[in-house]
Amino acid sequence: MIVLNLNKVMKDRGVKLKDLAAKIGLTDANLSNIKTGKISAIRFSTLNALCKELNCRPADILEYQED
Repeated sequence: MIVLNLNKVMKDRGVKLKDLAAKIGLTDANLSNIKTGKISAIRFSTLNALCKELNCRPADILEYQED
């Protein structure tokens, strides 16, 4: 199972959802869905934008856990 840790990464960096959404070109609602794990897929371009803006690696946002 893939777990999204975007909420933790944002919290650690003191980034607010509204600000991050504006910087990477997503709606607040779409970023909220990613943040809360209510998605089944994510575009590489979105993951790239998140990593660039948050100065992190994909592994900081995505984590694999055995079912």
